[in-house]
Amino acid sequence: MLPLAATRTPIDLEALAKGFDAQTGQPALKPNAGPGLLIFISFEMPEPTLARLVDQAARARASLVLRGLVNNSLRDTVERVQRLIGSRQVSVQIDPHAFDRFAVTRTPSFVLLRDGAQPQPCGAAACFASDQFALAAGDVSLDYALEFIQRSTPRLAPDASGFLRRLNGKGS
Repeated sequence: MLPLAATRTPIDLEALAKGFDAQTGQPALKPNAGPGLLIFISFEMPEPTLARLVDQAARARASLVLRGLVNNSLRDTVERVQRLIGSRQVSVQIDPHAFDRFAVTRTPSFVLLRDGAQPQPCGAAACFASDQFALAAGDVSLDYALEFIQRSTPRLAPDASGFLRRLNGKGS
């Protein structure tokens, strides 16, 4: 997990590296964690799109997922993430395996993982069965992606509705 807010104190790269090590090989969400919402992003996306998605992720309590490091540097990545999220409370993770796990081929992509989804071993990682999640991709807002998932994947409509309520300030 990357720091949540920009600070004036030095970045503790050792602590961050230990946090990344703890995530290695772990699925983005654990079983029975409730429904989960992942927003796959890239720093190659336009700044206005990134800013909108960070704001929406904070309101919906979604996690932002990056494939890798900026300039292959943890320090550059942390600085870039801090500038992007500012003081907003947003979960950010670097998980290249998640891109494969959910067949994400472009950013932004949105993955809604159903409540109670159970990861299964697959190769060197953990995967989720195709009936356990829905994927939407394209340069759209989070609410548009969730509404699309509601229409196209009825079994996940209740989970999508919960995130939409949070996004619109109507849920806990």
